[in-house]
Amino acid sequence: MNARSSSSSLSFEIKSATLPLVSVLIKSADLQLLSTNMQTRFGDTPGFFDNDPVLIDLHSIDDPIDFNGLLQLLRRYQMNPVALRAGNPSQEAAAALAGLFVTAEARVPPPTEVVREVIREVEVVREVAAAGQSAMVVDKPLRSGQQVYARGRDLVVLAMVNPGAEVMADGHIHVYAPLRGKAIAGAKGDTSARIFAASLEAELVSIAGVYRTSDTPLPKEVAGKPAQVWLSDDKLQMRAL
Repeated sequence: MNARSSSSSLSFEIKSATLPLVSVLIKSADLQLLSTNMQTRFGDTPGFFDNDPVLIDLHSIDDPIDFNGLLQLLRRYQMNPVALRAGNPSQEAAAALAGLFVTAEARVPPPTEVVREVIREVEVVREVAAAGQSAMVVDKPLRSGQQVYARGRDLVVLAMVNPGAEVMADGHIHVYAPLRGKAIAGAKGDTSARIFAASLEAELVSIAGVYRTSDTPLPKEVAGKPAQVWLSDDKLQMRAL
């Protein structure tokens, strides 16, 4: 019998694969604080993650962390933690004991142009392109504390987005009224997503994880005017319409 049997006769094949992951940047080892922040952020949208695989990023902290407790917390919000990135040696050892795959990426310093933390202690960035579906349309004003998420599609808002409200879409966001709250387009990492507003007055705008808050005043040429926001070379660009 020929030892070099054809691969077609084997019962399996090995191929490379590229899978979408949710990258969760952890900024505190305090699990009680993380739990509180996640409840605030995701308590009203329990199905937000739908058991998505998660990459835990620890480049912001050096403190020891209870990985078993962290994994339980993430799973509570339907995240499926599978790997660790940018941990120090002690964190990596603890992560391996907890059953996580530790990536070989080096620990890197924050970029010189740091985006400030603007919503919660936990920053969540999805790393897959948005799927094409018909847009979600909202025709009522959004009050402070309300959140709308257009999963896998564009979002069209026909009324005001008040301060404290949040609109989020995997694709583009169109607001045909004053945008005074938070707008997060390309929530799953679509860098081609854009934000359009009839009056740009936002507390926060974000595209594919790149943020700008009202701590940095909007340029005079777009503040309070019809405008669009897009991403170019990992920087937010704005222009009046």
